[in-house]
Amino acid sequence: MRDFTIRQYISLLDQLKQSGGTFQTVSEYATTPAQQAIILRHDIDDRKEHARTFAQLQNERGIKGTYYFRVVPESFDHELIQEIESLGHEIGYHYEDMDFAKGNRHEAYRLFQIHLEKLRAIATIQTICMHGSPRSEYDNKDVWKDFSYRNHEIIAEPYLDFNFDVLFYLTDTGRMWDGKKFSIRDEIATSKTWPRFHSTSDIILAINNKKLPLPVMLNFHPQRWTDNRLLWTKELIFQSLKNQIKKWRKNRSK
Repeated sequence: MRDFTIRQYISLLDQLKQSGGTFQTVSEYATTPAQQAIILRHDIDDRKEHARTFAQLQNERGIKGTYYFRVVPESFDHELIQEIESLGHEIGYHYEDMDFAKGNRHEAYRLFQIHLEKLRAIATIQTICMHGSPRSEYDNKDVWKDFSYRNHEIIAEPYLDFNFDVLFYLTDTGRMWDGKKFSIRDEIATSKTWPRFHSTSDIILAINNKKLPLPVMLNFHPQRWTDNRLLWTKELIFQSLKNQIKKWRKNRSK
């Protein structure tokens, strides 16, 4: 079966639903973490309309997730954000202000405040999550070396506030679930040796065999998931090329 299709995503959702875990948003886990939590996090980097499909499929199953939106046109959409929030999902800011400010932390913080208020004008924002920006030389988390998001009623930034020795983290970065070698910034600090899954089918099998560690955060990029064969192939080719560039950049920086 082809991976990263909506059909495969539905299979994953249904198996997670049957796992016995408790679906929580990022903010819920930050405040009252369930021992068997399942956090569905979505980074809306591009093809924003795909987020609607994900949100509707979850809502049909009584599942809620967290959706992080950038403020660029490829992601930000007033009506879409409100629609997804109306389905019971959490909205967060997928910030990249160090990129916008070309590494100037004071300017990045100023922009962060402006962009946060832009999102808060249409949705409740309690959590934020950095955008990895693999083509950028800047780490967007660096803005917090001089400033604090706590001053803006933000209760969590997953990369900075969650203990990944306790919380199992899976991400589809690189268009695979074990693409660490292609990741430049979507990495977490952990001293624990976690299971590895390459495909969505691997995760589904682990759930069926009760071998998926809980609590777990699964990070999705909805732009990668489609049943449209042309778009699916285009995404496969583009991501394969992108992975090689990211791998080269990562090795060069060592």
